[in-house]
Amino acid sequence: SEDTYRVLSAVDSAVMLVDAGKGLEPQTLKLFRVCALRGIPVITVINKWDRPGLSALGLMDLIQEKIGLRPTPLTWPVGEAGDFRGVLDRRTGEFVKYTRTAGGATRAPERRMGPGEVEEPDIQAWAAAVEEHELLGLDEADHDQERFLAGATTPVMFASALQNFGVAQLLDLLLELAPAPGETRGVDGAVRQVTDDFSAFVFKVQSGMNAAHRDRLAYARVVSGSFERGMVVTHAATGRPFATKFAQAVFGRETTSVETAEPGDIIGLVNANALRVGDTVYVGPSIEYPPVPTFAPEHFVTASAGDIGRYKQFRRGIEQLDQEGVVQVLRSDVRGDQNPVLAAVGPMQFEVVEERMANEFNAPIRFSRLDYQVARRTDAAGATALAGIRGVEVLQRSDGTHLALFVDQWRAKTTARDHPDVTLEALPAGGS
Repeated sequence: SEDTYRVLSAVDSAVMLVDAGKGLEPQTLKLFRVCALRGIPVITVINKWDRPGLSALGLMDLIQEKIGLRPTPLTWPVGEAGDFRGVLDRRTGEFVKYTRTAGGATRAPERRMGPGEVEEPDIQAWAAAVEEHELLGLDEADHDQERFLAGATTPVMFASALQNFGVAQLLDLLLELAPAPGETRGVDGAVRQVTDDFSAFVFKVQSGMNAAHRDRLAYARVVSGSFERGMVVTHAATGRPFATKFAQAVFGRETTSVETAEPGDIIGLVNANALRVGDTVYVGPSIEYPPVPTFAPEHFVTASAGDIGRYKQFRRGIEQLDQEGVVQVLRSDVRGDQNPVLAAVGPMQFEVVEERMANEFNAPIRFSRLDYQVARRTDAAGATALAGIRGVEVLQRSDGTHLALFVDQWRAKTTARDHPDVTLEALPAGGS
């Protein structure tokens, strides 16, 4: 869903999980594009090495070809996919032997041994791993922290998360390699250091977490300074004060009260009816951070009230879900306000809309699928130029942005070719 992309706006680094058997899947590539857009360093984990899969060297080539990052393995598998013996720690030269555990319920025992201590039946697999490790060295595929932080390389490790092998190594790597929170620039170029006054930006808004209360929680990432529960902050979008009497940390369905938080922490601001995704709150000198981007939708439906007698509730529900960013709501004079178009990154977002409209707003909703697959950002002039073209429709988001919808990539490309003067910009995480 779009929330997955938004979360990436609140992190300093990311872990890319690659299935050893499937390689780089389309959704993984889309998430990586968001990381690249925001300059987020990526650590790659090749998972499920205990099952049959692609070759390790083949996966390295695939990563470089598909995402353009130079893979720099920190561990290298001993044994082919499906015959996992352990890993070669490329920085120490040691063999970390893999031991299967029952269901991965406990951390897999790791026995470290020097090259001279490797015994049968692992000697042949170890020799092959050493040979490939030396080839990687000749190819200069070794970790360089500066290049990693610059987004030129991705450290790689091999694991079997289900068997709990490599998980502890990954956590250690995150502590060692992942960058700490640093300075952040506002929309006007002003720099906020982590030691400056408190500031944070909202990357997700969610309502209805507790059916007994009309709660609304704004998830905010602390950018600078120290947060203390009860402090009064300024809402940059309105200039109005916002009291943080209640703040929470959320883990699954569990919530705990937050008293203090530091840069990099995530806090949930309660009763946040005034806050929207992308908003900044701060103390001291004013600052406003760049907005969280709206990502490329690929699924489209028209929505209508399932019960015309509940249209008022239907309209209020659609408006609130639009404010929260649950889906993108698109409208046009042709379609009218009673049948807005809902646009989503993934189809699961429509299931969330259906459930929340029924349970929170008592407004059953009907969907009718549209055949569009591609969206491009355009403008008012583009809307006029594209009117009447078959397989193309231009609608407007609530923030005023015009989106041109196309039935497929071919139609989008031919329209751009035939109308070179029309603005047709790709959206973040969208296809080519």
